[in-house]
Amino acid sequence: MTIRLYDTGARQIRDFTPLMPGCVSIYLCGATVQAAPHIGHIRSGLNFDIMRRWFDYRGYDVTFIRNVTDIDDKIIAKSAALSRPWWSIGYENERAFNSGYDVLGCLPPSYEPRATGHITEMIEMMRGLIERGHAYESEGNVYFDVRSFPGYLQLSNQDLDDLRQPSGEGETGKRDQRDFALWKAVKPGEPSWETPWGRGRPGWHLECSAMAHKYLGTAFDIHGGGLDLIFPHHENEIAQAKAYGDEFARYWVHNAWVTMSGEKMSKSLGNSVLVSEMVKRWRPIVLRYYLGTPHYRSMIEYSEEALREAESAFARIEGFIQRVTEKAGKGVPAAEEVPPAFAEAMDDDLGVPGALAVIHTTVRQGNSALAADDKEAAVARLAEVRAMLGVLGLDPLDPHWAGEADRGEDLHGVVDTLVRLVLDQREAARARKDWATADTIRDHLQQTGLVVEDSPSGPRWTLGPH
Repeated sequence: MTIRLYDTGARQIRDFTPLMPGCVSIYLCGATVQAAPHIGHIRSGLNFDIMRRWFDYRGYDVTFIRNVTDIDDKIIAKSAALSRPWWSIGYENERAFNSGYDVLGCLPPSYEPRATGHITEMIEMMRGLIERGHAYESEGNVYFDVRSFPGYLQLSNQDLDDLRQPSGEGETGKRDQRDFALWKAVKPGEPSWETPWGRGRPGWHLECSAMAHKYLGTAFDIHGGGLDLIFPHHENEIAQAKAYGDEFARYWVHNAWVTMSGEKMSKSLGNSVLVSEMVKRWRPIVLRYYLGTPHYRSMIEYSEEALREAESAFARIEGFIQRVTEKAGKGVPAAEEVPPAFAEAMDDDLGVPGALAVIHTTVRQGNSALAADDKEAAVARLAEVRAMLGVLGLDPLDPHWAGEADRGEDLHGVVDTLVRLVLDQREAARARKDWATADTIRDHLQQTGLVVEDSPSGPRWTLGPH
């Protein structure tokens, strides 16, 4: 058994060999908390949740760090625009992100450090970089000298002579415009901390290098994030950390975006879809299915139609689970092992689409067993399906999703009573062989969004696609 991952730095799929046998260390660039999360933000956390779950399944002891960037230019600008303290905006949106992760079934990270809690570590790193000749102070700012680090831009495969480094306002006194800020000198009305070079605040890139060093040491296995972070963020992280003396990350894994009309979903484009609003319209487990089942390196083009297709596909899985559970008359535990074909797909760069195909094939086999009244085979297939769904965080029988089933339970009882009255009329029509009336009643129910199935124990209704 070997897990293989696409390494952005190597530009190829590589066998995963951990630094420490049986252990895996992961650092994921988490939320920048200037605003509440849209589904594009949450996709990254969800993709790496699936990675983390697969390493867990394969027997690894996983240390998973997901940071919170609670101070940066955007948060400060938002603070000024709203006349609110920067920390109040950050905390409010940090809670919104955690709510989004939780509602979509993401496991909590091992540690979730905030940038502002690690100023001491950032100062130590800057001091070391200055002493080694990789950084310099100018007008209260501290900059990284990109020409001092020969490996700069290897991750993004750029030429230094063609580089245009994004710069923030007030970044004065650079020796070279391509140098980037480790520390920004204090400006009126902005938050600041004391350093040997004067008061100021951290640059975005320094935060992650310092936190990764503190929680994972000088070397760790996997660094993750969205494609948009390759440059400048991850490139600058590498420069800082390696110039400081760390080996840093051995594998770089990046997830693709959620797009709308071919453009990356973002607040600036005005095309974001907030998680808090989406879960009011779609069941969270369906939203997880929609965001988590495409390959993590594939773009997802957002559309209502695509969500409806995901809902219908997941409904087929849930329908099978419900039918077998009713047939078995008791709970069916998940199998201890997933089918080999599922494992093979997941080992190959977390190939969730291939793994999902195995789930649907197993569901079809289970339905065939039900049709043949082969209870033993149907139960066996359900156990396999539950094991596979569990790896993806999509098992509807998992306790996490129990609350979702409980919501609306009282309403379900009312609807069930009303539907039963109509179904009784349909059964009476069938008893007198009035097939036209029976079919008309069924069709009318379907038009309201209900699906009626005739089973040996009588008619059963379920909610159809959204």
